[in-house]
Formats: sequence, structure tokens, C-alpha cells
Amino acid sequence: MKQFIVETSARHVHVTQETLEILFGKGHELEVRKMLSQPGQFASSDKVEVIGYNAKDPNGPRPSAKLSILGPVRKENQVEVSFTDARNLGLVAPVRESGDVSGSGKCTLRGPAGEVELSEGVIIAKRHIHMTPKDAEEFGVKNGDIVDVLVDTGKGRKTIFGDTVIRVSEKYALAMHIDTDECNAASAFGAVMGSIVK
Repeated sequence: MKQFIVETSARHVHVTQETLEILFGKGHELEVRKMLSQPGQFASSDKVEVIGYNAKDPNGPRPSAKLSILGPVRKENQVEVSFTDARNLGLVAPVRESGDVSGSGKCTLRGPAGEVELSEGVIIAKRHIHMTPKDAEEFGVKNGDIVDVLVDTGKGRKTIFGDTVIRVSEKYALAMHIDTDECNAASAFGAVMGSIVK
């Protein structure tokens, strides 16, 4: 059975260059801290405060958390959190594919130089598998297909992740991405492999 690596994508933020400069100052550029598995993508040295909402006391202190900014900069701002993060921060976050932010949740981003109010952009990323066209052909799937994925770490938490979307591009490297809630549910720590269940 063909397999692929299953990686946990922790909560993070993508920003536009305009937003980056409001948060960190004119001319600021993201500095690479660590390259990620997808070609050209990296975790930067910069973190931004994501400020949510206090449902019990709208005028009281607002919960917040520091999230890493991933680079390079994008055309749209996007905050990716888990369901647990959303609850803790008082955020409304629909499950969406990355980039599909229209009508999604709102929050405030705060950096050392300024703040940005996001009227949309907060999502819980739909679990997905990045594939090249060659990978997709070998797995017998196409872009946009929805599949089930078996993850068995041998730790007594064998899990089938349904509703996993296939994302195909020449720019991708073969890997499945899940969030921290999903990782915890499957005990998917360390080097973890998955396979599509037909």
C-alpha cells in the first residue's frame, strides 16, 4: 500500500506585505528560521499576537496568543488555528481549504509597530494531501478529490481521517497536513505515515 508522510501543521499566520509592514514597520521582510516540507515555504523568525474575543465579557480582557508567521508573504491574510485554539481565543473559524477566506472569522493582529483588524481570514484548515501530478496519477486521484486516510502509529490510536482533500500542483511535495487537534487524536507524533483507504 502506497504511503505518504503525515505532518502536523501547528497554528500559524500568513500575511500580505502591506500587513507585515503595518505590524513590524516599513520595509520589514520575513527572515527564514526553518524551511518547511513544501518547496519555498518557511517558518519565519517573526511572531504576531492574534487577539480574539471575550464572549463572557465583551468589554473585558481579550484572549490572545503568539503565532508564527509563515513565509513568503501572500496575497491575502490568513490565520490558521485548530478548534481548540478557536475556542480558547473566542474566535469563529470555519473549516476551509487554505486560501478560501471569504466570509471566514475575524480577529486582530498585533505586532511591535501596529495592529491590523481582520474582518475575515481566520480558518481551521481542511485536512489535505499535497501531491504533484505524478503523485496523483500513482495514487489514482485528482485535484479536489475527497478521500479517507488511515493513520496507524502503533500507539493504540489507529485513526481514519475522512473528508481529506487532494491538492495537486507541480509546486507541491507529497505530504498530508493535519492540525494539532487531529495529531493528538491519532497520537501522530514524530515520523508518521498515512495511506488512502479505498
